Amino acid sequence: MKKIAIILLAILTMTMANGQTLTERQKGLAACACLMAQGDLDRLEPAVRTALDNDVTINELKEAFSQLYAYTGFPRSLNALGVLSKVLENRQPNWQEGKPWTRPAEWDDARKAYELGVKNQTQLSGRPFNYGFCPQDDYYLKSHLFGDIFAGDQLSAADREIVTVAALSGLKGVTPQLAAHKQGAVNMGNSQSLVDELSAWLDAQGYTLHSKWPKGEPNPYGAFFSGRSYLADVGGGVMNVTFEPGCRNNWHIHHKQVQVLICVAGRGWYQEWGKEPQVMTPGTVIAIPAEVKHWHGAAKDSWFQHLTFHKDVQEGASNEWLEEVSDNEYGKL
Repeated sequence: MKKIAIILLAILTMTMANGQTLTERQKGLAACACLMAQGDLDRLEPAVRTALDNDVTINELKEAFSQLYAYTGFPRSLNALGVLSKVLENRQPNWQEGKPWTRPAEWDDARKAYELGVKNQTQLSGRPFNYGFCPQDDYYLKSHLFGDIFAGDQLSAADREIVTVAALSGLKGVTPQLAAHKQGAVNMGNSQSLVDELSAWLDAQGYTLHSKWPKGEPNPYGAFFSGRSYLADVGGGVMNVTFEPGCRNNWHIHHKQVQVLICVAGRGWYQEWGKEPQVMTPGTVIAIPAEVKHWHGAAKDSWFQHLTFHKDVQEGASNEWLEEVSDNEYGKL
């Protein structure tokens, strides 16, 4: 019986280890990294305060913002450090300085920095990586990014990849690098479930929504949507609807009125009953005739926003909500 208990305890311990879940500290690092990458300084300032309240240290944020210059450029790195400096003008007693910063020994030995970079890059990639097409970048990656920068001891290798995945998630046009670092985050010590949770959390919080239009509040018509959506009144009878990745509304019909959709952010779908679906990207305008059964929503891997309003509204106009768009239908897109 005692042996069984020991075995069960071991299994439970392994399950807990493999089923890591994001801590508030990790969420704080991720939020700051994503907003820094986007250059969204207005949202970054409160995110920095929240991170410091949730056990991210001042020196860890300095390290994160410094590391990310390699991914986002010096201007955004320096701007983020400027935000941190501004926040610290009103420093709170519970905010921690963290581990004292020390100059890495590798900075004084180019060969050691290069060797460390090769080791780190190999672990992150899961195999030796040589970018022979451009020897300059190959050297910069090994010697500087994975050598000089990774030599700092403020963040663990696992934390560095959480920061990097979060930053790349906030940028457009870096899909290959994001995919590589999601796998690299696992190779550097995070569980796959934690990386998946990180991506889902960034989406759910709207950090990966690239838009100047307001996200709004939870949609009061959410019962007719698969997934989460949000509604914002932008004036003049126009509403902005925001769909999280994978969200779509049910099939529905607008009686005695024409609905107009204007995509303003992300990528989505529109489909009329019996017709092929249409891709919607920023600038796409669709006028939906009255009495036409249809649905619209986000792509699986993208937020989606469209403005909507009605025209040619006749007396007795109404909306009729119908069945859900099945996972099978949606999965074929």
